[in-house]
Formats: sequence, C-alpha cells, structure tokens
Amino acid sequence: MTVIEPEGTPISVGVLLFIPYRHLEQRILAAVNEAGFAITLPQARLVQRLDPAGSRLTDLAAAAQVSKQAAGYLVDELERARFVTRTPDPDDRRARLIVIAERGRAAAAVALREQQRAEGEWEAHVGAERMAELRRILEDLRTITDPWR
Repeated sequence: MTVIEPEGTPISVGVLLFIPYRHLEQRILAAVNEAGFAITLPQARLVQRLDPAGSRLTDLAAAAQVSKQAAGYLVDELERARFVTRTPDPDDRRARLIVIAERGRAAAAVALREQQRAEGEWEAHVGAERMAELRRILEDLRTITDPWR
C-alpha cells in the first residue's frame, strides 16, 4: 500500500502500527495454512474476536466490524470446517453462542507459536527494553481505543 503524504510529512502513527500488524497477520495465516488448517483471512479475523466463553453473532459482527450477514456467512464456513460450533446460550434459550471448537483451538495454538516467534524476532531487533516499552504504550492506548477490551 502506498500512502501519499504531503512532502515532509512523517508517516502517520496509524500506518506505522498497521505495517507490522499486517506482516504478523500474513505470517500467522501462512503458518496456520501450512499446518493444514485451511482458513481465510476474513475467517481468521472473525475467530480472533470470539469471546472464550462464546459470542452471539450480533456481538461478534460488531467486534469484527462486519455486517451480521457477513459474520453469519463466515461462521457458517467456520462451522463447516469444524473451527467453531454453535451452542445454546444459557442466558437466552432463543439465542446461540459461537464457540471455538477443538480444531479451532489447535489452529490457534499454531497461530500463537508463530506470533511468539515473530515477536521474539522483533525483540531481538529492537531490544527487550524497547519491546517492553512498546507493549506498555500499546496496552495504555488500548484503554482508550478498544471498546471490547
């Protein structure tokens, strides 16, 4: 992606945050697929936003910033691939919860290992102290930017 900034303007912090995120996301997706878990980027982004106790479709769609219809389509695909299951919501018998399935947890374990490997490389590049400071700053910013924290 080429960003056109007025001459002399530094690259925005948003873009600087996005570039390593995109790299990490693509790297993790490749590792998961190479491990035999065929999952698309939109599916993976939806799974990332699943509450560990399960999510209602409307909440999942809002967290993923997609329409309820798009989320429903992705959940249908994920359910067919056995990454998630739908279970009755104990708080509302009419509602269903989307819950990560065993196959989804196995794929998530591959993703976590690759994430840790990549973050280790970043730490080796910038140093442990700077990496820890980056984490503290991002966690602090999360308190004012993440409505689902």
